[in-house]
Amino acid sequence: MAERGAEARMLDYGWGDGVPHTQAYLIRPLLCFLELGPGSGSRVLDLGCGNGALCDLLHQRGYRVVGVDPSPSGIAVAQRRHPTITFHQAVASAEELKALSLPPFDVVISTEVVKHCFSPRDWATAAFEALRPGGQLICSTPYHGYLKNLTLAASGRLDAHFTALWEGGHIKFWSRRSLSQLLQEAGFQDLHCRGAGRLPGMWKSMLMAGWKPL
Repeated sequence: MAERGAEARMLDYGWGDGVPHTQAYLIRPLLCFLELGPGSGSRVLDLGCGNGALCDLLHQRGYRVVGVDPSPSGIAVAQRRHPTITFHQAVASAEELKALSLPPFDVVISTEVVKHCFSPRDWATAAFEALRPGGQLICSTPYHGYLKNLTLAASGRLDAHFTALWEGGHIKFWSRRSLSQLLQEAGFQDLHCRGAGRLPGMWKSMLMAGWKPL
């Protein structure tokens, strides 16, 4: 019972009304990737939707959005602030998404989620199985490449950047190569990557898009 309580605390990041779900610097490259997909009116799953802020942005642009997140506080805020959008409390696993009996989606968006996943292959499989054939995944995570890591080390900020003292926090650190491998293992094809925030090679995050084969 104690272990279950600890797990519940880790799943809830204390979302509030004023906490942005998706940082502003991610929106433009995300929308650029989204324009490669089926367009306005398509079904979108926000996998790890937080307080629903991104769901609302996409809803206003004409997408039919469903949000899923394990955080009780996030889903409570999302349902209160965006009552015309459907939200479900569930973790990013194929088993839990299947239990929701949701029709296949045209697009799955998952921003800054995979860095928190104990089992990232479960997350990737969930995204893959939630899509229709030909569907698109767009995900983001903090960027880690040689130049950025070297700069952090030289500046003495590496320990602070990778701190283990943040309650919850980031437990997986991804490079373009490792994230590409994860998505390819899950079955995604035709991967594309964009950096976001700061200068090339020093990006805050990277976004990657891939497609489920027809």
